Amino acid sequence: MFEVTEAGEARALSGGTEVPGVRALSEGTDASGSPALTAAADAAEARAEEQQRPGPEPQFDAKSFYKNVFRIALPIALQGLVTSIVDASDTLMLAALSQDALSAIALATQVHFVLNMIFVSINVVISSMAAQYWGKGDHVTVEKVLAFSMKISLGAAFLFFAAAFFAPRLLMLAFTNDETLIGLGIQYLRIVSFSYLFLGISHPFLSIMKNSGRVTRSSAFSMTSVVLNLLLNALLIYGLLGFPKMEIRGAALATLISHGTCALLCAIESIHARKGKFRFRYFFHDDKPVRVQFLKLLPGILGNMAVWGVGQTVFSMIIGHLGSDATAANSLASIARRLMICLCNGVGNGSSVIVGHALGADYLELAKIYARKLMKLSVTIGVISGVILFFLTGPIVSIAGKNLTETSQEYLRWMLYFCCVYVVSKAANTVFIHGCFYAGGDMKFGLICDAINLWGFILPVGYVLAFVIGAPVLVVYCFLNLDEIIKIPAEYIHYRRFGWVRNITLKNITPSENAEGAGG
Repeated sequence: MFEVTEAGEARALSGGTEVPGVRALSEGTDASGSPALTAAADAAEARAEEQQRPGPEPQFDAKSFYKNVFRIALPIALQGLVTSIVDASDTLMLAALSQDALSAIALATQVHFVLNMIFVSINVVISSMAAQYWGKGDHVTVEKVLAFSMKISLGAAFLFFAAAFFAPRLLMLAFTNDETLIGLGIQYLRIVSFSYLFLGISHPFLSIMKNSGRVTRSSAFSMTSVVLNLLLNALLIYGLLGFPKMEIRGAALATLISHGTCALLCAIESIHARKGKFRFRYFFHDDKPVRVQFLKLLPGILGNMAVWGVGQTVFSMIIGHLGSDATAANSLASIARRLMICLCNGVGNGSSVIVGHALGADYLELAKIYARKLMKLSVTIGVISGVILFFLTGPIVSIAGKNLTETSQEYLRWMLYFCCVYVVSKAANTVFIHGCFYAGGDMKFGLICDAINLWGFILPVGYVLAFVIGAPVLVVYCFLNLDEIIKIPAEYIHYRRFGWVRNITLKNITPSENAEGAGG
């Protein structure tokens, strides 16, 4: 394995010697790299990087491996934990207003959930390409990946902004027929829609930062945004310290300001970064090989996220039509579940960076070892998280659900018990899909697996249980959440075939071709 040092160099973990050409995770933060940089300068940099190729594959070193895993995974996990805590705080603040406010927000944010699936799809391709190119030492191509991905993310953000701002009622009608919830959701969507544009900027850049040695800073930016959101929620929802009491509109405005702040931090970072930064010349002048490769990878993951994401939205629609009690309980259960899988997600997303760098450096056997170790670690954390959630179920129902009806509280209790099993399966799936398949550019298996699992079985049967047979709410809920458990055997078989173990960098591009389109 190669270990990431503070200087951004990659060192072989056997003996601690530097591995030539594997300059992984560089911090690079000086003020050079202005838009006036010529194509010749880019070509020179590309030639220098082309000459730096990985040496012999280093031996696995357990101590250094786990040190590196937690160096990458912990900031990501902490970011997810802080985000989930803020989400939970938002939910509690809204629940204190009324159950209708809580339910309306839960349904209105499904619009952002769908948009986020597009952002996640783009980020997965960014991570798959950037991690391998960075492991290869090709920083120029990483910047071209960032510029092209920014075009796509901003385009998607604008479409969702237009829909949420100009037609919020139509969006809410897709999730509920309750006029009270629709009215509250419209208030929320009209304001929060502007935040989608800021997310179109920050998502790609934060993804590049995670794959280029700035994972701590990337997580810090995200955490700054969510903590600011928490503080503004308290001020604007309740009108504290002289601020206007805006209730549900205050929650939307807080979200808008916090996402705008994150986008601003990304812009400042890009200005001062030396490598892995946004360059306008790459934004306006595509690099054809990069564009072709990006668009080749994107449909598979976009289809996978569409199948899974829309499936989750249909899940929310089914629960939403089972009544306000079920909707409110599911909202709180989802927050608790996200809190408990934060560390598993950190390991899963961190494994994508670690395995991707190894694959890009042509350390294929080492990548297999990393994947196996990361899988064991993630499942262990998942089991521990499930046990913790089991013992926290009582306090969660008593504290978070105190303003819910008695029926909703009982729903919440049993939903949380089921989530104890769910988090273990989710831990395994995160490393299978994100840490292994996506890292090697395998974007199609997840699509096939979820298409068969979700749309061929879970959702049709769940619909019949809910609206034809009229099964109890908890039976419907548990069945709809079986998808993460059912697909594990197929994922394990695919993992053991090792078709994902491959270097996807464009080895046939010469330094001069890699600098093509740098002018402007």
